[in-house]
Amino acid sequence: MATPYVTDETGKYIASTQRPDGTWRKQRRVKAGYVPQEEVPVYENKYVKFFRSKPELPPGLSLEAAAAPGKAEPSDTGLSKAAKRNLKRKEKRKQQQEKGERDTDELIQALERSALSEPLPSCGTASPGVSPGTSPGDAPASERSRRLKNLRKKLRQVEELQQRLDAGEVPNPTREQLEKLSRRKTLEEELRGLERD
Repeated sequence: MATPYVTDETGKYIASTQRPDGTWRKQRRVKAGYVPQEEVPVYENKYVKFFRSKPELPPGLSLEAAAAPGKAEPSDTGLSKAAKRNLKRKEKRKQQQEKGERDTDELIQALERSALSEPLPSCGTASPGVSPGTSPGDAPASERSRRLKNLRKKLRQVEELQQRLDAGEVPNPTREQLEKLSRRKTLEEELRGLERD
């Protein structure tokens, strides 16, 4: 913004101006060669001038690549090996996520299309891990072996606790320890039943 000057026979003056609050500034006399503060050019050293003269591009991007974006893929130009690898991983993760979403959608659609072949029983309980309408002997072999392993582990823990009590290592057993000891017969019967099947 240029400062308004008034010239008369006595010299050069800066005209009086109104402040934002409504008051007036007096007109001021200006000596020859005076340059107002807002018109003084800002000093820039040679480094600032150099960087201002260069086009503003991302680091590592050449002028040719910026001029012809259709020729080279912008994601690969000027990137380090690690950055390229990370981009590939990111794209792969995105594709896997999209594939997983598609698979989930297909599964949901298949479940919606399918109908139950037989109605569920209105009352009664099934043992855990066994679907309604099947006996515990019909359970898959992996489920049965997992249950056997779990029961053997619990029995081993009960026997170890009993040995520690007999040896006097545990003078005052807690309520949980006593409950564990009382379940021993139930665990043994269940284990025998699974082994028979």
